[in-house]
Amino acid sequence: MADKMDVDAVNGEKEEETVGPAPDLPAERIITNNFNLINQAVDAFDARFTLRALRNISTIRKAPNFPEAIAIGIRTAFPKPQNNARRVLETMLPEQYKNVQNGEAAGGEGVKDPDVVEIAEVWAYLGVLVQVYLYDTQQYKKGAQFSENFVEKVRSFNRRTMDSIGAKAYFYYALFHENLDPKPPSKQSPVIDIRPKLLSALRSAVLRKDAETQSAVTVLLLRNYISTADITQADLLVAQTQFPSSAANNQVCRYLYYIGRIRAIQLAYTQAHSHLESATRKSPTTGPAAGFYQQATKLLIVVELLMGDIPERSLFRQPALEAALYPYFKLVQAVRVGDLQAFLKCVSANEPQFRKDGTYTLTLRLRQNVIKTGVRMLSLSYSRISLHDICTRLGVDSEESAEYITAKAIRDGVIEASLDHQQGHLVTTAPRDAYSTTEPSEAFHARITALLGMRDECVMAMRYPMNKHRQEIAEAAKARERERELAKEIVEGEGDEEGEEQFEGM
Repeated sequence: MADKMDVDAVNGEKEEETVGPAPDLPAERIITNNFNLINQAVDAFDARFTLRALRNISTIRKAPNFPEAIAIGIRTAFPKPQNNARRVLETMLPEQYKNVQNGEAAGGEGVKDPDVVEIAEVWAYLGVLVQVYLYDTQQYKKGAQFSENFVEKVRSFNRRTMDSIGAKAYFYYALFHENLDPKPPSKQSPVIDIRPKLLSALRSAVLRKDAETQSAVTVLLLRNYISTADITQADLLVAQTQFPSSAANNQVCRYLYYIGRIRAIQLAYTQAHSHLESATRKSPTTGPAAGFYQQATKLLIVVELLMGDIPERSLFRQPALEAALYPYFKLVQAVRVGDLQAFLKCVSANEPQFRKDGTYTLTLRLRQNVIKTGVRMLSLSYSRISLHDICTRLGVDSEESAEYITAKAIRDGVIEASLDHQQGHLVTTAPRDAYSTTEPSEAFHARITALLGMRDECVMAMRYPMNKHRQEIAEAAKARERERELAKEIVEGEGDEEGEEQFEGM
């Protein structure tokens, strides 16, 4: 399918790849340092520390001794070999890293870290690292079996400090099943079997007010339905659920992208354009997230063409898009001039790329738009033109087909003209002044609405320290107490001065 997991993997898992700890630290040291961050998150009930630990995964997974670092982290967090949590994680690692003495790795030196308190969040974090290792080594079946029990265990904890880790666990759970044979869009694909568990996780997340898991699972369900072309079920999911307003930006971008794809398939091009435009605006344009930006822009271009608009030429000149959008640039050129033969040639030459991007069926819908564009260009160039000449210029088979096409264009409001059936001519009328209509005010209204919406989203995205108001109240109380003490000292000082004056008078 067009938006295979490379889109989400690029945007979701590696989007902050350049942000991480110091590069000179070994992977096992980074993992043990992250234990302290997770402990701080649990103590302060602040998810930002957990997000910092999860953000380091993209750096840790590149280490050549990644499985060895995981083994050291497991033994550091769970020193007792008979610990069941330790055994569950170690069984997923290579054989040489199992049943090794505490503090030692095969062929490596011991790490003399203090023992970490055995808390559920640390175990869940190590489980996510095991998922990453299994995915990177393409052990999809083994990873699917491990994730099946892992997500259930994480869900059973019902701890708000584990929400970020649980969302990541469900992401890899769906990722493993997407790579099992038969792959989507086959109706026998394993992705269909995981839908009940994802729906159950979504129900639990809504009841527990777990916004991170709710947003992640909603996006995974939409992706699951779209991968098997179950558009009706995806539309019902959107209609019957509410996406959390506090979701992370990468989840919002994915959600808007999938909504835009659903609306484009349903012929609701205006809504699709609105969602896709928001997705491209929110998505980073450079770095590892460029893959998602390219995919969303490709779909946005096709939707704009289906709406009858022509994308700006500057869009194709962006460094991150220039090479990826070259087939779409040729497509836009053919649609812009209304050249049906050039359009068919472009679609035929780039069919593999369009199928890979998932825009092939939408691109085929552009044939009527190309013909309409050609008719509009002819109506602007000629005040009267015969149907025979229209056939010649548009490459239409017969005059009857040309008459039908022009009549439909007149009815749809594409051109302002009339048909002379007896003479076989298309007679155009003088164009009206656009500034005498409401189009300029509607364009300004759309821009103002978009800017105000962006401003409201920025305000809602602001973060404030927890219990900051209590600290301000305490500081205000202390300030009032100091003022009372100062006033009391002033009054006492004035009383002493009066007493001294009376004494001197005597």
